Amino acid sequence: VALGLYFPRKEYLENVYIDEPAGMPLLRIHALRDSHEEVAHFHVCQNLIVPRARPQENNWFQIREKTGLLYLSKSLDREDFNMLSVGNWMPLSKVMLYVCVSHPFQEKDCDSAARTTVFLSLINATAPACSSLTARQLCFTEMDLSFHIKENKPPGTFHQLQLPSVHHLCQNLSISYKLLAAEGVPFRYNENTTSVRVTQRLDREERERYELIAKCTVREGLREMQVEVPFLVNVLDEDDSPPFLPNGTDTADAVVEFNRKEGTVLSTLTVYDADTTPIYPLESSRKKYTGTIITDDPWISETFRVEHIFDEIHFSPNGSQVRGTRHEY
Repeated sequence: VALGLYFPRKEYLENVYIDEPAGMPLLRIHALRDSHEEVAHFHVCQNLIVPRARPQENNWFQIREKTGLLYLSKSLDREDFNMLSVGNWMPLSKVMLYVCVSHPFQEKDCDSAARTTVFLSLINATAPACSSLTARQLCFTEMDLSFHIKENKPPGTFHQLQLPSVHHLCQNLSISYKLLAAEGVPFRYNENTTSVRVTQRLDREERERYELIAKCTVREGLREMQVEVPFLVNVLDEDDSPPFLPNGTDTADAVVEFNRKEGTVLSTLTVYDADTTPIYPLESSRKKYTGTIITDDPWISETFRVEHIFDEIHFSPNGSQVRGTRHEY
């Protein structure tokens, strides 16, 4: 089976404090599917990547295979911290691990499978008291809420707003969320699970970016605090729409008058592509389309040439801007 599972986030960030207990939930990772029958199985790759040092075997972090919940499998003590911070005596050390996703019964190969990066900030202190945290810290991590969802793929859950670690530690607080969005956007928030779901297949040629707001309310006794952050979804392109010609014709005649100077433009042909934007290196975009002079006369082939220039333009279907390319020959 070709692996079509993918991560809607390129990376995740989380803080880990000294002496947090084994079993402590850290964050939830999601994968989206290419087809309805796919089932995601999550795995943590074997090594921790430590800056300026050799990779260390990962003895502390594990993931629930079916749910994507990353948790501490062993408490991180001061000795562990010193080993992973490579003696730099800083109050904070960053390590990195990879989480990959595979199908059931498929070999867990971290090199070939889809994977995402988790950056863990190891903090040389015990976890702060919930009362000392701001509403922003209680509600959201330091990560931007920004996601990439492929067009034409099945619906699915791609984020959970509630922070597993805060939910686990701060049970005296009431923390609730809302997703503020314009009418009719294809995203749904589930209050019971605090998860956000894309409800239908997306089409990048209709809309390339959705801008929503995640709102969080923290209640502690009679005190209430609110915080709002942007929640952005970018739609990733699949090459699924053919280029089109503004007037329907794919050829242009050239009339050559006597005594034209070298470099004179004799004829032009414009092609639009709403599906892709110019990619770099530029030769990659050029190779996608070629302009040809149709002739049996070698003199014509030697004397005339087709030049291809292209630039990014914006289309506006349904009032939202979508990037595309204009090719001119």
